[in-house]
Amino acid sequence: MKAKLHQLAQKIEGQLYDDKMWRSMYATDASVYREIPLAVCYPKNEEDLKTLIKFAKNNSTSLIPRTAGTSLAGQCVGDGIVVDVSKHFTRIFQVDGQAKTVSLQPGVIRDDLNRYLNQFNLFFGPNTSTSNRCMIGGMVGNNSSGTTSIKYGTTREKLVSLKTILSDGTEAEFRDISKEEFQEKLKLQNLEGDIYRKINEQLSSEENKKELIAKFPPKSLHRRNTGYAIDELLYANVFSEDSNEPLNLCKLLCGSEGTLAFTTEITLKLDELQPPQSAMIAAHFDSIENCMQAVVPVMKHSLFTCEMMDKTILDCTKQNLKYKENRFFIEGDPKAILMLEIRANTAEEVLQQSQQVLDTLKNAKLSYAYPILMGEQIELAMELRKAGLGLLGNIVGDKKAVACIEDTAVAIPYLADYISEFAQIMNNYGQDAVYYAHAGAGEIHLRPILNLKKSEDVKLFRSITTDVAKLVKKYNGSLSGEHGDGRVRAEFIEMMIGSHNYELLRDIKFTFDPHNIFNPGKITDTAPMDTSLRYEVDRKEPEISTLMDFSETEGILKLSEKCNGSGDCRKSVEAGGTMCPSYRATKDEKDTTRARANTLREFLTNSDKNNRFNHEEIKNAFDLCISCKGCKSECPSSVDVAALKAEFQYQYQKENGKSFRNKAFANNAKMNALASKTPGLANFFFKNGITSGLAKKIMGVAPERSLPVLAKTSLSNYYLKNKERFQIKTPIKTVYVFNDEFTNFLDSEIGIDALELLYKLNYRIEIIKHEESGRSHISKGFLEEAKVFANKNIAIFKDLISENTPLIGVEPSAILTFRDEYLRLANDKEEAEKLAGNTFIIEEFLKKEISLGNIRSEQFTSEEKTIKIHGHCHQKALSNTAVSFDILNLPKNFKVSIIPSGCCGMAGSFGYEKEHYEVSMSIGEQSLFPAVRKADQQTLISANGTSCRHQIFDGTKRHAKHPVSILKEALI
Repeated sequence: MKAKLHQLAQKIEGQLYDDKMWRSMYATDASVYREIPLAVCYPKNEEDLKTLIKFAKNNSTSLIPRTAGTSLAGQCVGDGIVVDVSKHFTRIFQVDGQAKTVSLQPGVIRDDLNRYLNQFNLFFGPNTSTSNRCMIGGMVGNNSSGTTSIKYGTTREKLVSLKTILSDGTEAEFRDISKEEFQEKLKLQNLEGDIYRKINEQLSSEENKKELIAKFPPKSLHRRNTGYAIDELLYANVFSEDSNEPLNLCKLLCGSEGTLAFTTEITLKLDELQPPQSAMIAAHFDSIENCMQAVVPVMKHSLFTCEMMDKTILDCTKQNLKYKENRFFIEGDPKAILMLEIRANTAEEVLQQSQQVLDTLKNAKLSYAYPILMGEQIELAMELRKAGLGLLGNIVGDKKAVACIEDTAVAIPYLADYISEFAQIMNNYGQDAVYYAHAGAGEIHLRPILNLKKSEDVKLFRSITTDVAKLVKKYNGSLSGEHGDGRVRAEFIEMMIGSHNYELLRDIKFTFDPHNIFNPGKITDTAPMDTSLRYEVDRKEPEISTLMDFSETEGILKLSEKCNGSGDCRKSVEAGGTMCPSYRATKDEKDTTRARANTLREFLTNSDKNNRFNHEEIKNAFDLCISCKGCKSECPSSVDVAALKAEFQYQYQKENGKSFRNKAFANNAKMNALASKTPGLANFFFKNGITSGLAKKIMGVAPERSLPVLAKTSLSNYYLKNKERFQIKTPIKTVYVFNDEFTNFLDSEIGIDALELLYKLNYRIEIIKHEESGRSHISKGFLEEAKVFANKNIAIFKDLISENTPLIGVEPSAILTFRDEYLRLANDKEEAEKLAGNTFIIEEFLKKEISLGNIRSEQFTSEEKTIKIHGHCHQKALSNTAVSFDILNLPKNFKVSIIPSGCCGMAGSFGYEKEHYEVSMSIGEQSLFPAVRKADQQTLISANGTSCRHQIFDGTKRHAKHPVSILKEALI
């Protein structure tokens, strides 16, 4: 097969991968399943797809369609060729403003589509929790609904037409057809004709009609996605004399999970933009039962959102760096919160409707608090709700909130009783389930907490699902509301709709796909739900020793296992945030946080080597990780890939040695210290074309890069010369300045500005002899050396630093090691944590002093200046860019804005390395460079990171200033 795959790769324009790394990272999605695929393909066009279909047919293999890969039921897992259309099938073809439709390819991200449609005052209504990375093709495959479905419906309701490639390689478009057109379709002597004839045969049968109506979930049920939606076609005019509705097989294809045809173009109905004014009532409840009982009365109002979160999810937000800030509206310790959004054209209407909803809630006497959120507060609260799936990954240990019964839906009047009986089932199993999601649509995402590494819990996995399926059937509900059947629920379709109807589904599958090419084993003829699980049951857990401390997740393997596949790392540049810069540049799954965690998990779990880290595949997966730490804060599951990479590099280099270049970059502070004795000579070497070119060639540095030059004097020398002056007798406060290795030798002017600013603001400055931060060593995996620096610095500062005498630093990447890596490297964890709590980037310190009234606007110029800020990645992850914004807003006539940029792309040595230069500059071009170029020459560009300033210069030829330099110059 290897030879045949190689030949296939030569025939297509896209990319085909069949090595172990790529196959491992595509072995899972966001479900509990794992199957190693035969290969992974990024097709470039329709001809590639036809070639793949022909190959699959001729070689008895299959094609597993995939977009963002966030499916929860195992739809994207299989042993065939995974066909990922997310990279190349991303075009929006046409918007018809009058007809309110859009035509596009399946790889367009839902939120990106709506940003594009905004200019037409239109939007696509269905809104999943994964909307910033999920793609329209996946939404069609699952019939996605999301938070807005109570107002805007499901994806199936929005489909106008689908252009597809059938299993014989022919093209077919499915759309509304009249009775006359239907008769013509029946005459076609090809696969498309076979399909229409089969549908006609099935739905012309009175027995079939009766069975479908009797056994399928009722049409009145808002969320119904069990099996193929053959029952939806009953209401077309060709099968119902009372209907004016044309036949459209899009209704059948929507929710078919890629098992019937391969979609290449989608046309959707759109809605006018939502009313501009909004409010959200976050009703707090002491019990799940009370929350469920409140749904019926509140749904009598015209709500745009009615979503629920339970205590388990809320508790998972407490330790997440990003989402804990979004808890501002939570009062007490609620068991559940119901999020009720009201929208209208005027603020008065919103106020009036909000009061009506409040009256209903208070009269019901079921909830205890009703905070009302407005504007940006609503977005922040909904981010909590949308992060639910990822946040569940924060549950420490092997027990996880498992997706199996999370997609059940019943009619709203039955919801409270259904949940009450469900809770009894859980009690019988000794389970505390997770409850969240679409209460207003009768669909609560319910998850048992199970350890699927243990056979007893795998048995519970099946037993609980079986019992809940029977309960759903009792209430005439749907076992699959919007997440699809996939592998996890398909086994129960026959129970839910009856054997007669199940055979109709099998017949449909065989007619569309007689050779079982398209995503086999989903919906029909699936394997048992408890096979091909992500983890080997009752395995002996690998014992993996690490230098860094991963005890907070019970080890490095479990940190990688925290990734549940939710795919937040695939969000686009336009979605904001930092994670994941390299994926945004390449659009390859390989370069996501998810793929890196999955690859590490695969090899740490299954390696037969003494050093389980010693695999080239892991090295390749981590190659473009720039350790920006975006995942540390933005990944809801808190998968810290920067830490994973540092440990991997350390372990890998133990077996394979350290390269000359890595040694040079890691030890650059030592070299700079030597060179600083003769800075003029050193800088001549760095600037001269011949000598610098030779140095770049030897070091493997990109020839396009400018090399950093040494400062004329080091910061340590400047401080010693002025130490007596800085010893203020009656200061506001004494501060210890960490003289990091970058500021000391390369950016001492900025360090001097910081010292002078602090001095003139009446702060006593202490700089003592200490070690370098270890940042360069950490970035190259030289962890033994970094550990020495960490322990020495902790010993040096532990008795000096307190709340009243903080440690502050100018370079974020250096000073923030105290708050991050030192906690993993330190021998004395208690002292490390204490020190971390009183260590700040200088902007944080100044912001706090401003809030205390110790620094005032009157101390600064009234001159007008416009400033644009780019924040350092580590600052965004471990602090926030707002502190830089706040201190620069102190001068009353400064107009300051934050550039909505992710990572600059330099990332220390990464951007210098010749093989990474192109990706580095591509990252810069995502948002930072265009924003800097757009700014006029009078506008100051501010960046507090040394790498960021260098990257901005190399990419735009603009000199960026550190915020403290701007403030120092603004002093009166």
